[in-house]
Amino acid sequence: MKPNIHPNYQKVVFHDTAADTYFLVGSTIKTERIIEYEGKKYPYVTIDISSVSHPFYTGEQRVAKKDGRISKFQNRFGSIGSK
Repeated sequence: MKPNIHPNYQKVVFHDTAADTYFLVGSTIKTERIIEYEGKKYPYVTIDISSVSHPFYTGEQRVAKKDGRISKFQNRFGSIGSK
């Protein structure tokens, strides 16, 4: 391997601010912030959403459209051609 071309891989604490949950994960992300987690100091990164707070993983996903395009068309124009 060539020296000095690979990013520094280290343990990093990610903080999901939506669920107030911490994750200790190996990463190459660069940050200046440091936090003490489980008795050791680690680089610290905040995130807005993770698998703990994302609606898809929590089962709280909402469907934006209740009717599809076909049912909307039939509701608007269904009686015109039925004679």
